[in-house]
Amino acid sequence: MDTLLNMNSISGLSESEVLKKLKTDGYNELPAQKKQSSFSILLRVLSEPMLLLLIGCGALYFFMGEAKDALMLSSFVFAVISITFYQERKTEKTLEALRNLSSPRVLVIRSGKQIRIPGREVVKGDIIIIREGDRIPADAVVLSCENLSVDESLLTGESMPVRKLEWDGKSEQQRPGGDDLPFVYSGSMVVSGRGIAKVFLTGFQTEIGKIGKSLETIKDEDTLLHKEIAKIVRFVAIIGILLCGLVVLAYAFIKGNIVQGFLAGLTLSMAMLPEEFPVVLLIFLTLGAWRISKRKVLTRRSAAIETLGAATVLCTDKTGTLTLNKMELSSLYTQGSFYELSDFASTNLPEKFHNLLEFGILASQKNPFDPIEKELNETGDLYLKNTQHLHSDWSLTKEYPLSKELLALSHVWQSPDKKDFIIASKGAPEAILNLCHLGANERTEILSRVKDMSEKGLRVLGGARAVFSKNKLPKNQHDFAFKFVGLFGFIDPARSTAPGAVKEAYDAGIRVIMITGDYPGTAQYIARKIGIKNPEHYITGEKLKKMDLPELREKIKTINIFARVMPEQKLAIVNALKANGEIVAMTGDGVNDAPALKSAHIGIAMGERGTDVAREAASLVLLNDDFSSIVAAVRLGRRIFDNLKRAMGYILAVHVPIAGMSLLPLFFDFPVVLLPAHIAFLELIIDPACSIVFESEKEDPKIMKRLPRNLHQPMFNRKTVVISMLQGLGILLAIFVLFIFTIKSGKGELEARSFAFAALVLANLLLIIVNLSWNKNIHQILLSANKTLFMVFAGALFCLFVVLNIPFFSSLFHLTPLRLNDFFLIALVVIISLAWFEILKLFRNTAVLGRLKELIY
Repeated sequence: MDTLLNMNSISGLSESEVLKKLKTDGYNELPAQKKQSSFSILLRVLSEPMLLLLIGCGALYFFMGEAKDALMLSSFVFAVISITFYQERKTEKTLEALRNLSSPRVLVIRSGKQIRIPGREVVKGDIIIIREGDRIPADAVVLSCENLSVDESLLTGESMPVRKLEWDGKSEQQRPGGDDLPFVYSGSMVVSGRGIAKVFLTGFQTEIGKIGKSLETIKDEDTLLHKEIAKIVRFVAIIGILLCGLVVLAYAFIKGNIVQGFLAGLTLSMAMLPEEFPVVLLIFLTLGAWRISKRKVLTRRSAAIETLGAATVLCTDKTGTLTLNKMELSSLYTQGSFYELSDFASTNLPEKFHNLLEFGILASQKNPFDPIEKELNETGDLYLKNTQHLHSDWSLTKEYPLSKELLALSHVWQSPDKKDFIIASKGAPEAILNLCHLGANERTEILSRVKDMSEKGLRVLGGARAVFSKNKLPKNQHDFAFKFVGLFGFIDPARSTAPGAVKEAYDAGIRVIMITGDYPGTAQYIARKIGIKNPEHYITGEKLKKMDLPELREKIKTINIFARVMPEQKLAIVNALKANGEIVAMTGDGVNDAPALKSAHIGIAMGERGTDVAREAASLVLLNDDFSSIVAAVRLGRRIFDNLKRAMGYILAVHVPIAGMSLLPLFFDFPVVLLPAHIAFLELIIDPACSIVFESEKEDPKIMKRLPRNLHQPMFNRKTVVISMLQGLGILLAIFVLFIFTIKSGKGELEARSFAFAALVLANLLLIIVNLSWNKNIHQILLSANKTLFMVFAGALFCLFVVLNIPFFSSLFHLTPLRLNDFFLIALVVIISLAWFEILKLFRNTAVLGRLKELIY
């Protein structure tokens, strides 16, 4: 550090000053997120209507002295509470990830000594020493530096490192991004050079801290499906409570048994309440998360799965998402000729380009951290191997760093023969041209080539060479007689899978918007490369800053490229899209993306290159950073919703006979058919297991050729409700007639209940088959059925056999064994109850069906 500030003149803070600042400002970390207590989670779980009804029924059984029934219901309650409680304990870790990211080890000067401390112990006023490869622990002002470049892509989205200069004592704090600023920011990485800086902001006051603070203000929203299901459950619950009250009053005044009335009323409420909806939704989302994980997509919030299929806009960061987030040497220019490296598979570089690449390497570090210098070295190893243009035995004598006045650096080398000094320089093309003192015509020609390369989205650097024969090297680079060697064109290349993924997104009716901190030209080039529509129009962060929400909402309807934007502007874009009624998916990998990821309906973070902050804020994480995985996830999201809709229709249908058989016997003065244990058995065990069959169904081959589903169209539209209600009423009528026939035949209460219960279980199974497809007949469905169907059939029939024939369970469920011919009768009745729907399928293309469709819709 001898060329920097005199280290002996810096004493830094004393221990007493540090302790005082820690007391007043706290540690250099973000405050931990408040965690919910186990007790508050338990209270919320217990507030679920179905659980309250089960607990009420269990209490009544205890009051009546029926301990076995009470214990069985209690076991159902315990199982449901355990599953739900486990899910609720998964809390957000975003702020914790931010705190870890902002707490690297750091070298500071305190009491005149250099010591290395955890980043969380850095305080305002600390003097920090930063070198290549260090992560900045806090926001600081640069007091002294040499060739200092910092990667701020986590905060700005810019793929290129930015240069830093010494503070002039006057400049005020500015936002991250842009070259030649005297400020460094927490979470950024030093890619080249070294420096001394003074900390002026720590903790949540830093730029990265402000992002963390903004995450606290963004609340997760319930999905539309959750809201719809909650609304249905609440509505049916109110109806159930009213009917429960009527049943209690009827028992009290007609039969004079208020306790039995309460039990019958609670049973009816349980039968009516579609509590399986949230249970089945949980099963679909859990299995959906597992299926999506097989496509290299990790689900952090299962609610995003149900929204995936409805996504209308995909907002994507450019750097590391659509591109590889690396600098690739794409183009070389020398002696009036271009050479495009990506166009040639051969490693035979034309001789005229050897000198250009040779001096680009000589103007770089031997073991660089800077991505551009890394690329130059790697390209040299590929193209210059076994040539005279690689000089591992040369020694570096002197470095001339970048400066504000001259944006070029030079390395002075000496060969083993100790003859002349060889000087290699690289930097901004204008700076290299100044060093070479070229004439006007030659200068104009080269700048024209620079413009051509820049319009292709390339980052352009110039290269020059010089020979110096004197013993004493000059103080200034301008004192060398440089000759222009050529131009280097670097690009952050688009992912090879991105064009196909973008096309498939458009085919599926999903709009793609690029939001980046990079320059408009680069963004437009990548947009054209991967097929984003309307690439000629864009909005910069500067223009965005001047827009109010109404103007932004209008502009965003046609603009697909947003360049040079800041983190809070990304959030504003997402919110404007949401205000326009769009369902927004947002991809990103940096700290700068975290607020937008959390605010979007579906936040999708990069797993390999992404930061902890982005991953923890997102709903989904791409484990392999492959953009095409997003499209695969959307396809699965659509499949999950289609299958979920069929499963919910099935549940709605099966609830009609369950509720009806709980209510009708009361009006006809028949014995009670269904008890709380039967309903809990059907709704909490059989129905969710049956729903797995629907979840396993494959998607429609044309699923990605249709538009996203209409947000305002509920899952339970008129067609679904009418068909499901007709199916349920048909089963109810058949089972009630069977129950009456059994009673009138002189059979006892237990046998009649066994007939009805067995018929309900078999109706469950038949409903699955007919609802797996509303187009195929039973024969076609069984031929193409998944293995899960047969497994569920076997499991349900086994459970039915156990509760009917094992004495312990049959007494617990108040049932009795049935004969084989009884099962034939039950099966015949159930088949007849749903035969009309199969007939409807047979005539689905006739005028009769067309008329029925008109009535339904």
